[in-house]
Amino acid sequence: MKIRLTPILLVSILICCKQEYKDENTTITHVDPTKEILLIGTFHYNNPGADVAKTKSFDILSEQSQLELEGISSSIKKYNPTKVFVEWPFKEQSKLDSLYRLYKENNYFTNDSLSDFYLKNEIFQLAFRVAKGNNLDKVYGIDYPETQFPYQEVMHDIESNNQLKLKEQIEKSIAHFTSGFDNMIESGASLKELTFAMNTKEMRHASNDLHINIFSLAGSTDDFNGVFLTSEWYKRNLYMWSLIQKYTSDSDERVMVLAGSSHTAMIDLFVKENKDWKIKELKEIMNEK
Repeated sequence: MKIRLTPILLVSILICCKQEYKDENTTITHVDPTKEILLIGTFHYNNPGADVAKTKSFDILSEQSQLELEGISSSIKKYNPTKVFVEWPFKEQSKLDSLYRLYKENNYFTNDSLSDFYLKNEIFQLAFRVAKGNNLDKVYGIDYPETQFPYQEVMHDIESNNQLKLKEQIEKSIAHFTSGFDNMIESGASLKELTFAMNTKEMRHASNDLHINIFSLAGSTDDFNGVFLTSEWYKRNLYMWSLIQKYTSDSDERVMVLAGSSHTAMIDLFVKENKDWKIKELKEIMNEK
């Protein structure tokens, strides 16, 4: 007679096995993480206006910003990541390879036809700079954009169900970010200060709370645009985390991820659930208190 393992039976067996292991091995050895990830959440230097939160532009090509980029990349060079991952579609890796090849040959910025995106984006301004400075052969694209973000549908569900407090909460959350960022730009905040602000625990929590907990409340019990948005956002970032892990070999003790701050906020959650990895912050390697 064959015994079928139902989910409940299987979980019970695993719990028993785990308990026996604990009983036989009273001394549990703590294993330190073997891989470290420099997680850099950023605003988009070229500011294409594609995000829900609309913020003011920052002049990444100014002399001061370029000096700061050199300082930041110099600190990262000492940290010595062996791989650099960026928010670029992973299925378009060959194009990213060709752009990086031009960059390494010092032929990238000599092209007068470069659009704002290719001239100003953080991938080319910071990630390429870091990779070249560390003599890396490749910059890895990890974005998985084949998902949906039905923000307008979610807001329609909220308005149709008269969820005024929820609408106010979402608008307040977005406005808090945009006004805070705009105020920093108007006050003359440096690139380093803006980047540090994007990577605080409070900023990451606020982003995750909005995407995971607040949007999912939209609509009635028969409306699922909110939770669909949440699941799609989760999916996109989980795919990114999957690619980071798959591209990382046993010899890679330190890697760097540069992506929009809302993406790194989610990746932060995934890393903390993996005992083999730990997070390193840019502020730490730049010796800031």
